[in-house]
Amino acid sequence: MLNARLNTGRGTHQNASGMPASSELDSSLPSSQIPLLTYGEEDLEISADHHALIVPQFMGNGNRVHPMPCSDPSVPLQPRPMVPKKDIAVYGYGSVAWKDRMEEWKKRQNDKLQVVKHEGGNDGGNFDGKELDDADLPMMDEGRQPLSRKLPIPSSKINPYRMIIILRLAILGLFFHYRLLHPVRDAYGLWLTSVICEIWFAVSWILDQFPKWCPIERETYLDRLSLRYEKEGKPSELASVDIFVSTVDPMKEPPLITANTVLSILAVDYPVDKVACYVSDDGAAMLTFEALSETAEFARKWVPFCKKFNIEPRAPEWYFSQKIDYLRNKVHPAFVRERRAMKREYEEFKVQINGLVATAQKVPEDGWTMQDGTPWPGNNVRDHPGMIQVFLGDNGVRDVEGNELPSLVYVSREKRPGFEHHKKAGAMNALIRVSAVLSNAPYLLNVDCDHYINNSKALREAMCFMMDPTSGKKVCYVQFPQRFDGIDRHDRYSNRNVVFFDINMKGLDGLQGPIYVGTGCVFRRQALYGFDAPVTKKPPGKTCNCLPKWCCFLCCCSRKNKKQKQKKEKTKKSKQREASKQIHALENIEGAISESNSQSSVTSQMKLEKKFGQSPVFVASTLPEDGGVPQNASPASLLREAIQVISCGYEDKTEWGKEVGWIYGSVTEDILTGFKMHCHGWRSVYCIPKRPAFKGSAPINLSDRLHQVLRWALGSVEIFLSRHCPIWYGYGGGLKWLERFSYINSVVYPWTSIPLLVYCTLPAICLLTGKFIVPEISNYASLVFMGLFISIAATGILEMQWGGVGIDDWWRNEQFWVIGGVSSHLFALFQGLLKVLAGVSTSFTVTSKAADDGEFSELYLFKWTSLLIPPTTLLIINIVGVVVGISDAINNGYDSWGPLFGRLFFAFWVIIHLYPFLKGLLGKQDRMPTIILVWSILLASILTLMWVRINPFVSKDGPVLEICGLNCDD
Repeated sequence: MLNARLNTGRGTHQNASGMPASSELDSSLPSSQIPLLTYGEEDLEISADHHALIVPQFMGNGNRVHPMPCSDPSVPLQPRPMVPKKDIAVYGYGSVAWKDRMEEWKKRQNDKLQVVKHEGGNDGGNFDGKELDDADLPMMDEGRQPLSRKLPIPSSKINPYRMIIILRLAILGLFFHYRLLHPVRDAYGLWLTSVICEIWFAVSWILDQFPKWCPIERETYLDRLSLRYEKEGKPSELASVDIFVSTVDPMKEPPLITANTVLSILAVDYPVDKVACYVSDDGAAMLTFEALSETAEFARKWVPFCKKFNIEPRAPEWYFSQKIDYLRNKVHPAFVRERRAMKREYEEFKVQINGLVATAQKVPEDGWTMQDGTPWPGNNVRDHPGMIQVFLGDNGVRDVEGNELPSLVYVSREKRPGFEHHKKAGAMNALIRVSAVLSNAPYLLNVDCDHYINNSKALREAMCFMMDPTSGKKVCYVQFPQRFDGIDRHDRYSNRNVVFFDINMKGLDGLQGPIYVGTGCVFRRQALYGFDAPVTKKPPGKTCNCLPKWCCFLCCCSRKNKKQKQKKEKTKKSKQREASKQIHALENIEGAISESNSQSSVTSQMKLEKKFGQSPVFVASTLPEDGGVPQNASPASLLREAIQVISCGYEDKTEWGKEVGWIYGSVTEDILTGFKMHCHGWRSVYCIPKRPAFKGSAPINLSDRLHQVLRWALGSVEIFLSRHCPIWYGYGGGLKWLERFSYINSVVYPWTSIPLLVYCTLPAICLLTGKFIVPEISNYASLVFMGLFISIAATGILEMQWGGVGIDDWWRNEQFWVIGGVSSHLFALFQGLLKVLAGVSTSFTVTSKAADDGEFSELYLFKWTSLLIPPTTLLIINIVGVVVGISDAINNGYDSWGPLFGRLFFAFWVIIHLYPFLKGLLGKQDRMPTIILVWSILLASILTLMWVRINPFVSKDGPVLEICGLNCDD
């Protein structure tokens, strides 16, 4: 292991822990070991390869940047390290000494297609001066094939689905024709309200339905990827990938879960010199720092074990928790022995991590200190300098078998009071800049700290699209579906969100690509920089395949008949002749253009600095498409730039967050970021491997789930009220119309909460007042209503068929659409309006990532929140309405049962959709919490007073007295 340490000063002195100072240790250790950097600024006498944890006070321009508060030197500082017995020399070093590690690609993708040169006849041409055998030709031809292909949904499934959609549109037109021409005179207010709500639902359905018109699936060929880019006897030509892991609060995002995510990344099936893992600690927690140090040490044992036995998944917590018999199929004894040893090692690792968590519960009054007495720079979470620490990399640290390990870098950006840090989006942009300076891989993968790599070949799956020579140049990102562990079998709150990931996203993939969902996504760095997609000429005669020919009016690009195409081709030929004449004139002025190139280069450099910031190293890194860092750059200069680009004032007067990187302006930065890329003409790809690429944890209790949905909905409201709203933004760019429909739906859906809440209240009002929103139904109206219900059911059934979704998942999605609509979406709408119009911001807490008391323990955990009030009220008034309606029918006789059935059906529709919510309130023992009982009594009292005031059983003119026909005098 590479020995290194953290120092805080210059000169010879004894630190608080009794360790000798830097100059004393330098003389006792080899020059290739301990890298040092002074606390305030770089020591020029130290070699470029020797640097420690960087906590700068001076930037590249020499200006002082908010120094840390220093204690009185006369008062001795009592060191309070989190791990007192740990040697400070095991933390790695605070720089990344890239020793020509990143190899540039030797051939561009167009050259890679020419693997074998066929010269006609039966002669097999030469390759690299050697004659190829006939047996090698099939393999070489296989390497030239596309790396992926589209798999359209079979016509036997998709054509009936499209026909039902068109039929449903027609029935919907007949439905509104009847509803508008047959008002209810004695309940005109109820009728008008219901019609307005139904029109909104119809528009919302259209926005959601038509982006699913042309769904597709995709298939990758990993063997062809290896044949093309991993030739035997040559260095791997696969592109480098920088992987981002974001975390904030280690108390709510347990370090053990983050450690498992990092371990799964370090053990991924990809060339180790092509992988760099950057962990963003936006909370500047020493607990995360120490846990990452322990993770780096355990990775030296875990990574070779994973690759030796090719195990899946490569996150140890979930690998060892699999309920499988690993002794089946005559397992080799060596595997059994090493697996047991590795499990013991992991249990010890867990004890160490849990010990760190227990220690971190009690923070010292003066804050944490490092082992050498230096105060931990992140003691003040809101006011601390930037920090970079390399735990693994090209620094001599290897695994227990002597093999190289991927890079592991800890990053905590600078934070100062008075600066807007933009939460997760700002942290991700800081990682973009740091990685560009240190490794500059052409592709980026971002995952949440609780989303581990479940499929070790996930990066290769993404590269099948990104590195495809024919279609990869226009792909901005490859999105993987989110899959989750730890969810109960019934998934009562629709945490898996299967309908969205297996139906909606497949439909978008047939258009311009899926939307970005915030995690499990591989990006092209150039696309994140805000560059436009490369323009590719469409082959002559090729038409758009977004939609079938018989409904081309819905397609984003129009088709023309053959005669028009022939005329167009003739005009093109004439224009080409004229253009050839102009070429000679253009060649004459090339000399003048070359003279002005020097001036234009200076102007372009200024434009780049205005766009990307005042870092020449970072600006230079944005130009090469294939990435890589300058080979002549010293590690010291790279470190200075890396610290500069994570300073809190670096983004001032630049386009970061506006046109570059993750886009600011919403708590759901993922939607905005993907939307901007699609507006630049890029397309995205949806990849669903047979083995899920990533898995994570989800909040499974009702309160946390509602708060998560509240955050998503609030982000959509913010986008709707911003200049980036897809209703009016991005016209004239590369965004297709049906793709725009999807983005409009993603920002409009919280507004559906108002008509949904009103519509769910109407059944109770109708039952309590004896009125209804529909007049007496005729035979024609009955047919229209039945046709509408049947078409809705048929659409859902056919979607489940081609999407591979079970009926349970589909029904849970429908139920939670109502639950979330009348609670989280409603609150998000009002909070968004207050935030945008009145400037009242709302703070969100990070969702807890793990349960503590056994499997599914959080499912029954009840946490009171105001989000529970609207659904509870709806449940109570509808249940009361059903009781009152049935009582009224019993009291009035047989004739009142006919009109009652329509009202009861309406009310039961609401109650059934809210049933999972009711079950969540009852808890595990089916016992109603006290707070719910209090609310029930309160609301029941209010409804009773309303009932007395309305008094529907008694006529407003007084009781009606009739002669019974009996002679009472007798």
